[in-house]
Amino acid sequence: MFVNSRDAIAVATELRDATRHLAFGGDVAMVYHPLDYAWRVHQQWLERYGQGRKRVLLIGMNPGPFGMAQTGIPFGAVNHVRDWMGLDAPIDQPGEMHPKRPITGWATTRIEVSGDRLWTWAAARFGTAERFFAEFFVINYCPLCFLGETGRNLTPDKLPAAEREPLQAICDDALGAFVRVYQPEWVLGVGKFAANRIRAAITDDVRIGTVLHPSPASPAANRGWAEAAERQLQEQGVI
Repeated sequence: MFVNSRDAIAVATELRDATRHLAFGGDVAMVYHPLDYAWRVHQQWLERYGQGRKRVLLIGMNPGPFGMAQTGIPFGAVNHVRDWMGLDAPIDQPGEMHPKRPITGWATTRIEVSGDRLWTWAAARFGTAERFFAEFFVINYCPLCFLGETGRNLTPDKLPAAEREPLQAICDDALGAFVRVYQPEWVLGVGKFAANRIRAAITDDVRIGTVLHPSPASPAANRGWAEAAERQLQEQGVI
């Protein structure tokens, strides 16, 4: 069955709207919603690369302040989104911004390490974005970027249960919907958190695996993420 990008756009729209009014407190000083202010880029990405069945879905955790928070694309290091993927839709700004983590969109000069590692590997292995996205697609489990008072990036697993569980219920539903849209052979968590959420949320007949997260906070990733990821993908039979 041919997959129309409209189906993925509908799932992303529902996820955007369902998470828009969630409230967070505690260590969370500010929440960025890139599916709002960077929606035009996200939609452009889905329209260009989100058609057709995907053999492999890679599932990240949530936006980083220098990646998807800036461009609206998972692991969205600006140089790769602009130059390799060729995306160029306008990016707005959220109504309120953290002074240490402004949203500058295409003008962002700081490169997200995780995204740089992921897309550099994809470009080296597949050449063009068209060839990569013909087989693979990348989704962030949670679409929200959480910032602490100092601008520190906070991840969803650090939220208190009363805030984390309603968010997870929404994100679990969206993950299941994306799997039904793309009908993949493999769903791989990029890191342990995403892999655990896949196992909790997915009941479809798919192969579930994991790949090392490319974060600079990971000593293993810093020793050579591309080589480690390639080895893991081969050992699991993904490639």
